[in-house]
Formats: sequence, structure tokens, C-alpha cells
Amino acid sequence: MTTNHNPLLLSPSLLSADFADLRRDLDACAAGGADWLHVDVMDGHFVPNLTLGPFIVKQVKRLTRLPLDCHLMIERPDEFLEAFVDAGADRITVHVEAVRHLHRTVTRIRELGALPGVVLNPATPVVALEEIVAHVDLVLVMSVNPGFGGQAFIPQSVDKVRRVRELIERKNPGCRLSVDGGVSAANAAELVRAGADVLVSGNAVFSQDDLATAIRDLRAAAVGE
Repeated sequence: MTTNHNPLLLSPSLLSADFADLRRDLDACAAGGADWLHVDVMDGHFVPNLTLGPFIVKQVKRLTRLPLDCHLMIERPDEFLEAFVDAGADRITVHVEAVRHLHRTVTRIRELGALPGVVLNPATPVVALEEIVAHVDLVLVMSVNPGFGGQAFIPQSVDKVRRVRELIERKNPGCRLSVDGGVSAANAAELVRAGADVLVSGNAVFSQDDLATAIRDLRAAAVGE
């Protein structure tokens, strides 16, 4: 088993929420024991889909006390950091594939008062984290190609999580390791054993009639209860 001293956190992905009754879903996430809320921001350029921006993040912030982890799947994220922090983002993660001066970007996120993280797409090698992992609070491993919810989990992601955890333990043991994409009760325990301590799950949670129970069931599966 990979070394990992951080407690497990669950972060339901609002990409799969019912925005016609968002307050109900947010309340259910809190009732089910969710630790964070994952907010997928897509611009139709970096990924082939368009979702929400700072205005919606601000409304979500008004409706919940759960921390907001904003995952920026966008080109030129530097231009929007301040807007998302002002809207209420507690954490901002940016893609290593989208940022030219990554150290400058994560430094700016911290200066604005949010916690910085970086994201790896499935085809991006772990070595891309070598020079930045010591400067971030979160690494997010994509276990699907980003852009759409409900995709099938890429099995090779488990080994990638293991290798990222090994890098984190060498360079920044306090950094959290998150996985996003096709996460469900079927693979949660394996991902935790590999070193993940934050599980992002959208469809597996929000496709259920009882969201609170779905979150509790996911946690139980992840820790082997």
C-alpha cells in the first residue's frame, strides 16, 4: 500500500448536479458528509464543452458552506484567477498543459488568498510535476479525458496515481492527491490504496435518487467498510 497520511475527502462534482434545483443538491451533499464541492469550469477551447463561470460560482458560494475547489479547464487561466477568487473559490487548480509560466500562476493563486493546485491530463506524464509539486496544495489526476461527465474510467490511472503519490511523498508530503473521472464505488478503494486522498465523483453521486446516501456509500466503499 502506498504511504498516505491524509484523511480521505470526498468532493462531488457539480457538473452532474441538477441546476434547476441546485440548493436541494447542495444541501444533500452537505447532509451526506461531502468535504468539498468540485466545480468544473470549461471554456469550449481547452476542452470541447462550455460550462459555468464566476457568476455561478458566486451563487453556489451563497448556498453552501462547503469549500469550493474550482478546476479551470480553460485557456489563459491567469486572466480569470482574481474573478474566481472574488466569487468564492477556496481552491483553484490549473492544467499544466494550459499554463506557460506555471510557478507564476500558482504563486498568484496563493497571493489572491486561494490554495493552488495543478492538474494532469491522462496523456501528460508524471514528470511534468517534478518542478511544481513542492509549490502546490493539490495535484489532480484526470482519469478520463476532460470535457464531459459520465465517461469511463481509464484503468491505467491507478498506476499513475501511485507514481504521483510517490513523487508527493518525496517532495511535498502535505500536498493532497485528487482523482477525477469515472470515480465510483467500484474503483474508490483501489484509488485510495494507490495514494489518492480526494475523490471527485459526479455521475456516480448525482445519478442516484438519494444523493446523501450515495456519498456515504462511496466513502464506505473507499475505506473498505
